[in-house]
Amino acid sequence: PQVCWLTPEQTAGKQKPYMYTQGQAVLNRSFFPGFDTPSVKCTYSATVKVPEGFTAVMSATSWEKQKDNTFAFTMSQPIPSYLIALAVGDIVSADIGPRSRVWAEPCLIEAAKKEYDGVIEEFLVVGEKLFGPYVWGRYDILFMPPSFPFGGMENPCLTFVTPCLLAGDRSLVDVIIHEISHSWFGNLVTNATWGEFWLNEGFTMYAQRRISTEVYGLAYTCLEAATGRALLRQHMDNTGEDHPLNKLRVVIEPGFSLFLGVNPDDTYNETPYEKGYCFVSYLAHLVGDQSKFDAFLQAYVNRFKFQSITADDALGFFLEYFPDLKEKGVDSIPGFEFDRWLNTPGWPPYLPDLSPGEQLMKPADKLAELWAADGLNMEAIEAVDITAWRMYQLVYFLDQVLQKSPLPEGNVERLSKTYPKISEAQNAELRLRWCQIVLKNNLEAEYAKVKDFLHSQGKQKYTLPLYRAMWGGTESARALAMETFLATAPQLHVNVQNYVKKILGLEVAE
Repeated sequence: PQVCWLTPEQTAGKQKPYMYTQGQAVLNRSFFPGFDTPSVKCTYSATVKVPEGFTAVMSATSWEKQKDNTFAFTMSQPIPSYLIALAVGDIVSADIGPRSRVWAEPCLIEAAKKEYDGVIEEFLVVGEKLFGPYVWGRYDILFMPPSFPFGGMENPCLTFVTPCLLAGDRSLVDVIIHEISHSWFGNLVTNATWGEFWLNEGFTMYAQRRISTEVYGLAYTCLEAATGRALLRQHMDNTGEDHPLNKLRVVIEPGFSLFLGVNPDDTYNETPYEKGYCFVSYLAHLVGDQSKFDAFLQAYVNRFKFQSITADDALGFFLEYFPDLKEKGVDSIPGFEFDRWLNTPGWPPYLPDLSPGEQLMKPADKLAELWAADGLNMEAIEAVDITAWRMYQLVYFLDQVLQKSPLPEGNVERLSKTYPKISEAQNAELRLRWCQIVLKNNLEAEYAKVKDFLHSQGKQKYTLPLYRAMWGGTESARALAMETFLATAPQLHVNVQNYVKKILGLEVAE
């Protein structure tokens, strides 16, 4: 299940086959024999022979091409097994910084270079300033074929990402900050068990938002965090707050662990990311001084680098680092006990203050209200200039419109004509939300946009919500779902195919 073989149709170039591996969480055991647990770290080397006209790349600190189209790789730093990754295909590279290059199929390489030139180094420099040295040498990015089901996989030295990040206007480049942050949190300091996945993701979300604040400012970061909080709310409403997976410390039953990572619907969700982020923010709030907490994070990375740790290790170190807080007993403040954070499902007991984002949210809220009104006040609408809005402000606006949908008759058509920047966007986050609005409002005239988006990519995060929306809609929406799935199934990852089949009530092959 770990090795993905793609036919030429499943690639961007459509000419040659492609293969890649996806090891998280426990799938690398089907790729090579090893201790497939994040609690064990090791170095590795590999020799890979591929046919003429193909290139192999791996998550390794060094590689060389030998004769007979054979590639030799060495990872000189100890890593957990899930971070060992290989891709083989018709791929080429282009430099985008002193220690970064992009890899992609030839038809995507120009777009990738243009989008990311000079960007990565800026983020790495800020990350180093905040969290200490970047130890992995290179930071390269491999743009995967469109059928890659994830946004990104933080394989060290070579992050695998979805081609959806190539928006053409750099509006999605900050998504890579999350993967870069894993260089310290996850790859360098790793959760010892998958039941404490929040140690990887909660700290990474916090680190991502620290870098983003330094680069883009606090208001923008708070707006991005607000969209994250909305996703957590949506997730908890869907599953029920007291669902056992809505704890930071998840009990993975013996026998169940085989499925971890195979079924992200069951185990991967917003909780380790966003509730984890709230817990790390709560620790920062207890410290009460950003520069002191930044210094703690750097000390934490330095103390546990190249190790796998538990939540008890992390929180024990926090209390040791701040003896005055330990003396105050901050780990057992009623309602905010560390034990409650870890072991009680449900909404985070503490939410960081996102009010600096309100200067960007308020205009978006107002505008969404104008569009949801019975009689459209076009004068008031046209007085709001959205040309300068950054991506998350537009995303936030569309989320509000979606919540208010279905809108009064004719409003969505008018909205579509008024903002071609949104309704014709190539940015995948905007396309997803526009397609959801089209479906929620039954705008059959724009069903083609839903179809085009699903034909263009197979990322789980975008694909599943749209199938759910179509299947929960009218008869014509259901027909669109069936027609689109039959046409695109061969280009989807097998897991994503199975999730869609479940949504559409089709038989899933064992």
